[in-house]
Amino acid sequence: MRAVLQRVSQAEVKVNGIVKGKINKGILVLAAVEKEDSEKEIDFLVRKTAELRIFEDGNGKMNFSLLDIGGEIMLISQFTLAARVKKGRRPSFDKAEDPEKAKEILGKAVEKWKKMGIKVEQGIFGARMEISLLNYGPVTIILDRKYGGKNDR
Repeated sequence: MRAVLQRVSQAEVKVNGIVKGKINKGILVLAAVEKEDSEKEIDFLVRKTAELRIFEDGNGKMNFSLLDIGGEIMLISQFTLAARVKKGRRPSFDKAEDPEKAKEILGKAVEKWKKMGIKVEQGIFGARMEISLLNYGPVTIILDRKYGGKNDR
């Protein structure tokens, strides 16, 4: 699983000009489920997104997590993050999970965040979406458990 986290002061997703989701202060998560992803990748994404200390304290230091500030999540499925561009000029999406399975896996992440008390908004899986955001910082983090350290939990 690959994900791009962007710290935002607000984010919104529209489909066909209609707002389908909107958050205030929190994290916009662009996520791609890859073949062979398991419950471990879901747990990694959920835990890291909720617990990463990327929000500033009163001294301007990144000491607070999404949970600490009562922040919100906007989850957007983005299979193009699974692209491989090593060969040729056209990206390969062979590593991207089947759409129905990917939808199910991301649904599990949403359930887990909600159990943590986090408000989660989403786009529409597989739809052409327009996403607007105010990236606060900017702070952008790439999550990929496969490339983390061996002690990543």
